[in-house]
Amino acid sequence: MTTLARELYSVFKIRIGIAIALAALAGMAVSPGPAPEPWQIAVLGLSVLASAASAGAFNQLFEYRFDALMKRTSDRPFVTGRFRVGPVWYAGVILLLATAVGTAAYALNNMVAFYVFLGAFVYGVVYTVWLKRRSVWNIVIGGLSGSFAVLAGAASVGADMSAPALLLAVVLFLWTPPHFWSLAAALRDDYAQAGIPMLPVVVGEKTAARIILINTILLVSASMLPTAFGLGWFYWGGAAIGGSYFLYRSLKYSLDPSPANAMKNFFASLVQLVLLIAGALVGAFVGL
Repeated sequence: MTTLARELYSVFKIRIGIAIALAALAGMAVSPGPAPEPWQIAVLGLSVLASAASAGAFNQLFEYRFDALMKRTSDRPFVTGRFRVGPVWYAGVILLLATAVGTAAYALNNMVAFYVFLGAFVYGVVYTVWLKRRSVWNIVIGGLSGSFAVLAGAASVGADMSAPALLLAVVLFLWTPPHFWSLAAALRDDYAQAGIPMLPVVVGEKTAARIILINTILLVSASMLPTAFGLGWFYWGGAAIGGSYFLYRSLKYSLDPSPANAMKNFFASLVQLVLLIAGALVGAFVGL
């Protein structure tokens, strides 16, 4: 990958966007009714990916002065001057989001487009502009962004919202805080220096570790509920294995709230999400 490609990949937060797009496909997979045509499924995934990418780029545009205060983000292209902040970039972000929303409306339906828009709006405006530097609840409310991706997938089937889809949206909502709080705990000094009121900065490492454990218990419990509404063994296996590992790491972190354990918990949250979404997708594909 060339340097420019790596920088664009970073600015548009493609890795996060892919995860959100897969969550949308999982929302479609767990919803009853006939699946859209293959080309429509592709449009769903790409629209959610483009929407998330637009929000990710806007986040870096808006935050570039604050990113310069944090070691983790100090080498981002807008901070270093590699990319110049200005109206061209803002116009590009708006155009990308408009294309994603318009394509979703044309190829699927208006509700899909609405949820695609809401996902970007929550992350780009509600989280980045309104809450990130003002409230400890920033990432809690920001977690709705992933939930809207699941709902976009469910809406693509065209039926009323089903219990599995709604529960999966709740799971994504509950997943985001312990995932991000773990990263913030590992990089607590960075966030404190930048004046960002993430939970570990506000309440301290020990209290944050206990709250993360409680949240993880709620998350894992909620992740098992869709099996009572028709999701099969593949989903159950993914949710059980990933959830057990995340619980284990969260318990270890609560007993020893060190930055190293916080980072291990952060990666455990990624393992849980991957296994959970993979279980939903594979289970729907093979019918188990």
